[in-house]
Amino acid sequence: MRKAKWVAVAAATSAVLLVAGCGGEGGKKTDAGKVGASGSSAGSGDSGGSLDAAAVTKEIETAATAAGFAKKAGDDMVPAALKACMVDWSPDAKKATDSKGSYDATVTALTTGGWKESQKFEQQGSVVTSLDKSGWTLKASYHGQQKAFVSVSFVAVDNGPVCAKLFAEDLEKGKETGQ
Repeated sequence: MRKAKWVAVAAATSAVLLVAGCGGEGGKKTDAGKVGASGSSAGSGDSGGSLDAAAVTKEIETAATAAGFAKKAGDDMVPAALKACMVDWSPDAKKATDSKGSYDATVTALTTGGWKESQKFEQQGSVVTSLDKSGWTLKASYHGQQKAFVSVSFVAVDNGPVCAKLFAEDLEKGKETGQ
């Protein structure tokens, strides 16, 4: 079930980004950096950087908690085999005084901390910001309206070849088992 959840999150984020990349109707897309042919920013794609999953988790947690978020309690959506390659930090948006303000402050803190914005998509109450640093890509997403359904997540993946292989193997296992 966990694999299905992280695949659903990845698929939803990819769908939003696909619409963003295609210039979806009514959406506003900004490119803050050039994206290479592999889909990652220039300079990434090799996890030779100084970040690992623990460091990425700490950076997200530090920025998000300083902005007023508390980590959502619950099961971890990242499969054990991918823990070194993927970080999922989901706040309890309902506990934040201003979840949109906290989202914006978290993204600002991350960019101040060296994450480079590569793309931003805004449409009808949703914002998805792509940030890159040291071979990692982070998708920061905010969906919803204040006082209504609100979903916030920070999902980061290592773009290096070792992790790309692990992601491919995990997806193949999911196809075989029907998850």
